[in-house]
Amino acid sequence: MDFNLFMNDVVDAARKDIVEAGYEELKAPEEVDVAFSREGTTLVMVNSTCGCAGGVARPAAANSIHFDKRPDHLVTVFAGQDREATEKAREYFEGYAPSSPSFALLKDGKIVKMIERHDIEGYSPIEVTGKLQQLFDEYCEEV
Repeated sequence: MDFNLFMNDVVDAARKDIVEAGYEELKAPEEVDVAFSREGTTLVMVNSTCGCAGGVARPAAANSIHFDKRPDHLVTVFAGQDREATEKAREYFEGYAPSSPSFALLKDGKIVKMIERHDIEGYSPIEVTGKLQQLFDEYCEEV
């Protein structure tokens, strides 16, 4: 099998997982600026093709939003794929090093908290879902 075809399949599956979960894909820097300028809370999932993204982060992203409190907006950028959009998103994550997969919670366009790769890798999807729901409890309104 051709490696590039294999990687395209992996990327396509990763994109499909997060979009089907209800997240809006941001592929260009301009889309990031528009999405991050929205009022309210925005959860950003920095997607990637690594094992902890597919095995932990994406399942947690999908499951965490079925909760009494949740962000107003759900968006995603794809590290290593949509590079310019990801770089633009990371400009908003002041005080945090680049990390993928990761989650950033913004309120009115300002970073309030991140769940970084070291908070995801080695944990179960249920544990990461719990971490996300704790953020939602603290910063989000009831749906």
